[in-house]
Amino acid sequence: MRNENEILNLFNLIVEEDDLIRLSVLEGSRTNENILKDDFQDYDITFFVTDMEFYKRNDDWLNKFGELLFLQKPENMELYPSELGSWYSYLMYFKDGIKIDLTLIPLEEIEHYFSESDGLVKLLIDKDNRISNKIVTSDERYWIKKPSEREFIDCCNEFWSVSTYVAKGLYRKEILYAIDHFNQILRPELLRMMSWKIGLRKGFNFSLGKYYKFIDQHISKEVFDRLLSTFSLVGYKETWQSFQICCDMFRQYSKKVAFELEYHYPDYDVVMTNFIRNIYGKIDQRE
Repeated sequence: MRNENEILNLFNLIVEEDDLIRLSVLEGSRTNENILKDDFQDYDITFFVTDMEFYKRNDDWLNKFGELLFLQKPENMELYPSELGSWYSYLMYFKDGIKIDLTLIPLEEIEHYFSESDGLVKLLIDKDNRISNKIVTSDERYWIKKPSEREFIDCCNEFWSVSTYVAKGLYRKEILYAIDHFNQILRPELLRMMSWKIGLRKGFNFSLGKYYKFIDQHISKEVFDRLLSTFSLVGYKETWQSFQICCDMFRQYSKKVAFELEYHYPDYDVVMTNFIRNIYGKIDQRE
């Protein structure tokens, strides 16, 4: 597998030899000094070019990056409509294990790009000295944010509202419906609440990573194991038990956050817990 220096040197060589590419930047986790680097991080690279159509005519030029194993072009797919507008991207897997996500952007959209940047950007080559201000790479946009009282209440409202969808799905023997609401909404709201509690304890000046992947570094093993147990969704009884654990954890964390921030703790918990118990309470006894 090629190392980072080899890949970055390759990027620079490709840019220097191509007059249509006027500026290049590295993005994402490889620019983030707060994340431990490893060989399997993607290389997120963007080229600002003067002629988009030249590159879109055929893909042969991509061989400059290495021995290509698999290619996806999201903006050239029918099932998944493009979301990048005039931009064009290539998701490339190479035989040596390297993954490169390359985006081409029209040169005239530089200002728009930087105005919308998440901060994880490192300038590689600027042939025309278009960037006058120093770019300071930062993951601040992804830091835990202290919730307002309204945001706290909204989180509680969403969690307890969707909890009934999970219970109803299990009661109806519609486990995929229940699991989808559990995974897509319920647990993410629990993780959001947990992140707020972590922020109150450690400060709101760092990130827990994409999909809260570093949360285990900020909670006890016991708590993390309990969180992991909410992923046990292999059957109706197991999902019901995981659902109860998830509700218990959300209750515990939301009460702590409300107490520390001196926010009103809404009655959604009591109202909806009783509702679920009265309407769907015998789910764990059903086969």
